[in-house]
Amino acid sequence: MFKPIKTSLTGIIIGAVILSALIVLGLTQEEHEELFLSSVKGHYSSLARHVSTSMQQLMETRPVNVAEMETTLSSLIAYDALEYASIYDVEYNQLVFFQGARYDSQKAVPKLDVAKPWELGSAQHNGHLVTFERIGPQNFPKGYVVLVSDVNQLVQRSKRSLLWQSLPLIIVVSLIILLVSFLFVNRLLKPLYALSRFTQEVSESKNYSLRYEDTHNNEFGQLGNNINSLMDTIEVELTINHEQNQTLMEQQQTMTRLANFDSLTGLPNRQFVMDNLRLELARAKRADDDLVLMFFDLDGFKGINDSLGHETGDLILIEVADRVTTMLREGDLVARLGGDEFIILPDRDTSDASVTNMANRVISAFSESFHLRGLSLTVGVSIGIARAKDANYELSQLMSNADLAMYRSKAKGRGTYTIFTIDMVDSHKRKLSIANSIDQAISENEFIVYYQPKVDKHGLIIAFEALIRWQHPEFGMIMPGEFIPIAERGGKITSITQWMIEQVAKEMPTIRAIMKRRFRVSVNLSGHDLRHSGLFDMIHDIFNRHMVNPEYIEFEVTESAYLENFALSNKFFRRVGNMGCAISLDDFGTGYSSLSYLTQISIDTLKIDRQFIRELETSERSRLVTGTIIDLAKRLSLTICAEGIENHNQWDYLIEHGCDHVQGFLFSEPVPLDNLPFLPPRFHRQSTKAV
Repeated sequence: MFKPIKTSLTGIIIGAVILSALIVLGLTQEEHEELFLSSVKGHYSSLARHVSTSMQQLMETRPVNVAEMETTLSSLIAYDALEYASIYDVEYNQLVFFQGARYDSQKAVPKLDVAKPWELGSAQHNGHLVTFERIGPQNFPKGYVVLVSDVNQLVQRSKRSLLWQSLPLIIVVSLIILLVSFLFVNRLLKPLYALSRFTQEVSESKNYSLRYEDTHNNEFGQLGNNINSLMDTIEVELTINHEQNQTLMEQQQTMTRLANFDSLTGLPNRQFVMDNLRLELARAKRADDDLVLMFFDLDGFKGINDSLGHETGDLILIEVADRVTTMLREGDLVARLGGDEFIILPDRDTSDASVTNMANRVISAFSESFHLRGLSLTVGVSIGIARAKDANYELSQLMSNADLAMYRSKAKGRGTYTIFTIDMVDSHKRKLSIANSIDQAISENEFIVYYQPKVDKHGLIIAFEALIRWQHPEFGMIMPGEFIPIAERGGKITSITQWMIEQVAKEMPTIRAIMKRRFRVSVNLSGHDLRHSGLFDMIHDIFNRHMVNPEYIEFEVTESAYLENFALSNKFFRRVGNMGCAISLDDFGTGYSSLSYLTQISIDTLKIDRQFIRELETSERSRLVTGTIIDLAKRLSLTICAEGIENHNQWDYLIEHGCDHVQGFLFSEPVPLDNLPFLPPRFHRQSTKAV
């Protein structure tokens, strides 16, 4: 419990004053007792001398008049402190004994010891004052007078008298001392009270800019200065803490923004939209409402990133976010999931008309080119649309359905939208089954190599393109157009390529036995294969184990795969070229088609894509492009091969324009190894069709 210092000091002062007063009173009483005793002794000594003078004459008579002595002593009755008086002769024989007012027969009184005479004068013995006086001259004493008094009574009475006389004065003086002390304490503690009020004001107001003002040049002044110094320190620390708190709050806001919003586009990120989507799905399920999710990514964005750099790609993403945000309605949510993937959550309205209208508006928003850094770039979108009811209100299933629909849009040609239907799940399950069966297919030799012949301008078979097929135990024959993209996404394409090269190497002796002249077998490589650091060592090892002459092998790679991995591709193809293998650039004219790249790459053959061949008879532009490619290849001393030949008119046109090799269904579909002996030794133009 709080106890004021003033109370403690007051108690100490009062106690000190009372103690001092008691000490002074006690010393006064002691001193008074000594003075009083001295006075009493003198008084009784005078009284004894007076009695001695009176008794001297009576002692000189003979016989001694005892009665007269008693009468003389009777006058001592007035001395109320006198216990008794005795007269002794010179031989110390008691002549007269007088009982005084204080005589008590029960009380022991001092007796004269004749063996040891008492000294003259007054002395205290056992609380009694004994006065001994000689009668007569010193040389011829007549006798002795002894007076015994109760001195204690006298002393006590004198003390009481002194106490009652001095007590009022002591009280008055003590009160004056106390009053002066209180005034002095108040004056002394005034700075302390001011300090207390100051600290209380600071505590209540929390205003640490206040300062204590005191000019006292003492400990309190020094304490005030120390408190001011402490306030300075606190104010500085509070300022620092305030700044740090502001920084922490800003950092917390930044962390919250980073946790919930994409740092590049400012759109909500995956975590934020997923959390909101879970809540929306729960709400929709309780209300038995539907909810629509639109998932889209950018068509051709990877090519822009790879060719123009990620900085340009980032600018594209920012523009995409701005365009989509601008065309949405209030309440619609758009978010970036990552990379070039975005989702849109339309607000409430899930009707088919509203959904298709929004999808068309998103697609239309990308019809205008992006103008960045002096470049005009066109980017499209492929949209997948899914409904919550089709996903049973499960978030992962809803995202999967939208993803499936989006990839279906890409398969349809991009720049379109697709609304998810249940039958897409079966397609997705088929893809999952295919992806999970690739390892087993390799180990169980479920893959088969088919060969499609390549024919020269004279109709002779001069090469084969090795094409892979999959005899699936559940789905039957699966074409590479279906399982190769799945293998690429699953990172298993290199294992398939390794199996393919090994199988061709195993079957090479059989093909050489069938063919009576020099030929090559073309094996296709993907962009994933070119990024595999151990590809060359793997090929070299297979050729050594199966004793394959590299001059019988040609590796085909698409134009886009080559240029997407330009440095790695050049390094790899130089090594296989030095080993003796040929290199063919497939699908020329459909990818980047950059002549600057064409002058830097190491290839032997250019293959014209089938889309140009298919339009030779109907499109003048296709004929011009085809003729230009053939002319370009000739000028670069490259062999030119056209694929997709389906009729003699196409073959005739190509031969007339200098095409070296052709392949297509006009001559033969891809056939297994066992059917190679049944191919005709030569294909004839116009007069004979392919068998």
